Amino acid sequence: MRKYLLLLFAVVFLSSCSNDDYNNNNKYLPNYGFSINIDMNLPLYTPLLYTSNPVYIGQAGIGIRGIIVMNTGGGFVAYEASCPNQELSSCSTLDLNGINAVCPCDDVEYSLFTGLANNADVQYPLKPYRVEIISENVIRVYN
Repeated sequence: MRKYLLLLFAVVFLSSCSNDDYNNNNKYLPNYGFSINIDMNLPLYTPLLYTSNPVYIGQAGIGIRGIIVMNTGGGFVAYEASCPNQELSSCSTLDLNGINAVCPCDDVEYSLFTGLANNADVQYPLKPYRVEIISENVIRVYN
């Protein structure tokens, strides 16, 4: 009986361990590795100290067409600044519209809180990136 309890405990313990199921695949958007430390003491990034103030970072080598970062009040989110349901083209860089990002190719609007399309039936949500809090005023965004 003791063996069965140990086996049951092991199964429950191992199944509760989380693995890194971070899925960032999108057939329209390639996966490029990058990492950027964002210092919110710098004037460009101070809007991130406050909830619902997204910032577009279009620095070369960061994402495909740049990234959009926002403080949600419960943490930070970061998304690719390319339209997730369009081939890369001249119109496929997202535009910021308050707490939403809009794809100029098809006018689909995505919530920056959830990454999901607002009132549109699309295949992919916004492409998320990982965010790590380094210190009170520095975060790291990476793929």
